[in-house]
Amino acid sequence: MGNLARFGVSLDEDLLEPFDELCKRKSYPNRSEAIRDLIRKALVEERWSNDASGAGTLTLVYDHHKNDLARRLMAIQHDDHDLIVTTLHVHLDHHNCLEVLVLKGEPARLRALANKLISCRGVKHGTFTATTTGQDLA
Repeated sequence: MGNLARFGVSLDEDLLEPFDELCKRKSYPNRSEAIRDLIRKALVEERWSNDASGAGTLTLVYDHHKNDLARRLMAIQHDDHDLIVTTLHVHLDHHNCLEVLVLKGEPARLRALANKLISCRGVKHGTFTATTTGQDLA
């Protein structure tokens, strides 16, 4: 971490009050730490698509009994096996499964794989969260 720099931020009270409530809900010790996290998140989002290598998690919820869905999801994953670091499969109930894929590779390919899996007919919910490999972040 570099030298600490201080700067002032002016906010309308209508924005500051909900921000302070957010800080409390998320257990930030102070506004500075919350602002640091917001800046890091913005930087990761900005740099992510331009980086040579990225990472992310893909979470899917689906009914494995529907339309040969489990086989189709597996076939798509095999096509891009080099992007998948690991998977976690959890049986939520008799029909519904939760699957989490940890991904690493070229950001455009990660996004394309996530979109392909999320858009499969029968997937009830899917969320892709892009992140960084951690380089260049303080």
